[in-house]
Amino acid sequence: MNYHSSESAGAGHLVVVPYPGRGHINPVLNTCKLLVSNSDNILITVVLTDEWLDLLSSEPKTDRIQFMSIPNVVPSERVRAADISGFVKAVWTKMKDPFERLLDGLQPPATLIMADTFLFWAVSIGNSRNIPVVSFWPMSAAMFSDVQHHILFQKSGYSPVLMSEKEYASATFSGEEQKIMYEGIMHAFSCLPKANYLLISSTYDLESQTVDVLRAKFSFPIFTVGPSIPYSKLEDNSSSSSCSKANELNYLDWLDKQPKYSVLYISLGSFLSVSSEQMDEIAAGLKNSRVRFLWVARGEAARLKEACVEDELGLVVPWCDQLRVLSHPAIGGFLSHCGWNSVQEGIFSGIPFLTFPIVADQNLNSKLIVDDWKTGWRMKKSCAMENLVTREEIAELVREFMDLQNDEGKEMRRRAKELKELCLHAIGGDGSLERSIKSFISNISIGFR
Repeated sequence: MNYHSSESAGAGHLVVVPYPGRGHINPVLNTCKLLVSNSDNILITVVLTDEWLDLLSSEPKTDRIQFMSIPNVVPSERVRAADISGFVKAVWTKMKDPFERLLDGLQPPATLIMADTFLFWAVSIGNSRNIPVVSFWPMSAAMFSDVQHHILFQKSGYSPVLMSEKEYASATFSGEEQKIMYEGIMHAFSCLPKANYLLISSTYDLESQTVDVLRAKFSFPIFTVGPSIPYSKLEDNSSSSSCSKANELNYLDWLDKQPKYSVLYISLGSFLSVSSEQMDEIAAGLKNSRVRFLWVARGEAARLKEACVEDELGLVVPWCDQLRVLSHPAIGGFLSHCGWNSVQEGIFSGIPFLTFPIVADQNLNSKLIVDDWKTGWRMKKSCAMENLVTREEIAELVREFMDLQNDEGKEMRRRAKELKELCLHAIGGDGSLERSIKSFISNISIGFR
């Protein structure tokens, strides 16, 4: 599928290729929607693997955004989960050629490529075709800065293990996995200076000092495009019914019956998870705490429901509309793996966190929440898998965390509301997001034919 000539006349054609993972695709799609809503002069083609094109087939269609696909790099998500390093290596070696073939047949031709920072081969493709490249960083500015410092240390002759003092999550992988991850990240950041722009999936008002430092270090323009979450759909109540059908449970109705701020929302991400032993401890701890909870547990929903739901105090579902749930007045806390998209949604909703980092940037995000922003407590101290948090610890901490009369908790909730106001200001008229998007559009429009 290509755009008709009447659509493409005089418009720039932005070809977007995200890393094939939920935490990378979601912020990219939200950014694409922002771009077309702020400019009539942009057409966007999002290039997904076949698997993700199928998964997103029910997404509402948006004018001037089309989807195209290239073959999967591994047979299925199950394979990806079983061999993370193998999947990552396949992304770095098997996506480049089919993406180039797709570019060859596009009409109108691409005038700009936007690629996930980890897809380092996209920079060389753009450079060889004289097409400007936008690098899209789907994590916090702090994480970008951390990785950059790590690379500078390595180039100075320091050992990579120095990043453990920054709690860099590569320590959670095995030796061979860590080597593959490390080499790929090094390659991505060595290619980065050859890109033309950098977009960071963060809110400037949250990380202004870090962003300003990065802007001083790089020669290309840097723009923040956060909060890169689907906040606009909160105004569309029609999505509630589809959420209920997806679960065969009307969790929103259940939430409507709960007291204000009384429910702990639990989600440990859409891909990687914790051990079965740890899940059992969480289930038992929740049951013993006697705290109301809504737990999104994906494929383990049925088993965990048996283990922890009692007296209708809790609800376990395989999926939910997370941002809509977090924005519900019954929610009083968020037990999270601290993936960056979840962090942005929790902050936007003014919710305090219990942090349970698993891998990648999640340790650093936990640190930002607990130490820098002071909007959460740690449940799990680090990503180390062998650190089992017991049911007794969980029950005690959850009870204390959800106690609205707790003085420390009151201060934490006050800070969470402040950050919510900061995010609302950022997305408002002439807020940092609007200014950044308009500035980015102005920059890239210079090259449109």
